[in-house]
Amino acid sequence: MSTPVPQTIEAFMAQAAAMELEAAQRYAELADTMETHHNREVAELFRKMAVIEGKHAEQIMAEMGWSELPLGARAPVWDGLESAESVPVDETHYLMRPWHALQLALAAEERAERFFGQLAELATVDSVRRAALELQAEEKEHVELIQQWLKRVPQPEPGWDEDPDPPRYDQ
Repeated sequence: MSTPVPQTIEAFMAQAAAMELEAAQRYAELADTMETHHNREVAELFRKMAVIEGKHAEQIMAEMGWSELPLGARAPVWDGLESAESVPVDETHYLMRPWHALQLALAAEERAERFFGQLAELATVDSVRRAALELQAEEKEHVELIQQWLKRVPQPEPGWDEDPDPPRYDQ
């Protein structure tokens, strides 16, 4: 794990809230991108995920009695520059189907679940360990929710990424 384990519940919750806010922002950005490419079905799904992540951040902040994140709060780093729950932009495609979007969301939620599990294992402060286990359980619920959503959407057909009128870039 590349992030130091927080030594106070305040530091831990600030990181957790920042992580949720970053995930919400990324989902909103992906929704905007999908709308730009007239992929409204996937845009709607990403918007729904942005709302869920935003509510999770609000819940954490309300529990802590914060109206905004404490100064210096930042999302934990996970094998790179983005938080565990953030969907990498380079894994998206403008023609992706809901199944793809849900696969990306599932991977993000699974990373977040593992992240909080690792924090719980490494935590030396009981309140941080308990909070990490609680957030791990919440992320597990998110994983299960997305797995249920995946059962309701068809897998994409072969050639889903073929565009008879691809974008053109003028130089």
